[in-house]
Amino acid sequence: MAITTAASRLGTEAFSDNAPLELRPNATKEDIEQVITAVYRQLLGNDYLMKSERLTSAESILRDGKSTVQEFVRQVAKSELYKSKFFYNSFQTRVIELNYKHLLGRAPYDESEVVYHLDLYQTKGYEADIDSYIDSAEYQSSFGENIVPFYRGFKTQTGQKTVGFSRIFQLYRGYASSDTSQLRGNSSRLAVELGRNSASVVVPPSGGPSGFSYVAPEKGVTPNSTFGGAGTFGQEGRLYRIEVAGVFGAGYPSTRRVNQAVIIPYEGLSAYFQRVVKQGGKIASVKPL
Repeated sequence: MAITTAASRLGTEAFSDNAPLELRPNATKEDIEQVITAVYRQLLGNDYLMKSERLTSAESILRDGKSTVQEFVRQVAKSELYKSKFFYNSFQTRVIELNYKHLLGRAPYDESEVVYHLDLYQTKGYEADIDSYIDSAEYQSSFGENIVPFYRGFKTQTGQKTVGFSRIFQLYRGYASSDTSQLRGNSSRLAVELGRNSASVVVPPSGGPSGFSYVAPEKGVTPNSTFGGAGTFGQEGRLYRIEVAGVFGAGYPSTRRVNQAVIIPYEGLSAYFQRVVKQGGKIASVKPL
């Protein structure tokens, strides 16, 4: 059964009919490999995994039946592989969002959950914080010892808050995307609305019929006009609103990336697109006015 009638547009088709993946006592070699692959995909946010990055020792222990899926998840979450992708280069609030997504399959419900993990990390360290997710009653009731964590935030469940449904779409950007390749980079997705205790707007993931999904800056954005010398409407008389993500912004530090929205005439499109590429940005949307 589809999660929503808009499953195709929202990118949730992959989770509509799939049953949770469980490692059973009579599992074949193929079953075990499927579980290992699914754990990597879930915990690494669908990011690409090179052969040299695999946790061969932890995999072997699982194959030999001397470990559970829960313990394999723990090993991956505490590994240098996981830290290098999400911990070392991200703001702490973003790390917490991803830990909730990867380990519990949902988004944080309120600011108190973020504050709890911030305090736990500061007082007891990274590994204790990871253990707090995996050893929680929520993890046990949702996945137990041998079910691969999955994005349960898309479905209504006992103990699942309604606000989690809209918030998971801020963290999940489509099955073809990964948590290291999103337009908003390593910044927090939920910090502002968690602080305000407000609900999220469901934004479809990039790559659908509408192209890239543009997420405006937290303070909003007013389009700039960059008509140049072409006249108010240009020679063609057509104007376009261009939404861009991840371009280098002005001021200090020089590496600050921002989202922008501009209005330019048809003749200026090509030159503007080239400038965006040179600034390391991505075209999120092109709409005629």
